[in-house]
Amino acid sequence: MPPPDDDPLAQLRDRIRATQDAASKLAGEAARARAAETPEAGWASPHEHAQRTEEVRALVTLLESFRELIPEDLIDQFRDLVRQLLLLLRALIDWWVDRMDTPARSSGGNEPPVQDIPIA
Repeated sequence: MPPPDDDPLAQLRDRIRATQDAASKLAGEAARARAAETPEAGWASPHEHAQRTEEVRALVTLLESFRELIPEDLIDQFRDLVRQLLLLLRALIDWWVDRMDTPARSSGGNEPPVQDIPIA
């Protein structure tokens, strides 16, 4: 039996526990941020920037821990899945930016004609 320090299952448990702690911390911070009114990024303090950086690091740590749990033969499929998710996120961001760039309909552009319909 290997010494307790070299036990791979114990190391895995420790990593999972650390990942769970980081995810719990991240969820708590997200809940507090939603509850409080958060200023725009231009008004964010250095502390808020550091906090966001920690959140991204926690997410990356979670993904790395998850990747280490995956068997070797599924690594390529996991990599493809993450790539597809990132492409989806990129498409959503592009769509959102395109919507922000187009003027609103109420700004006097080509509005559809409005017709009153009598209600009897």
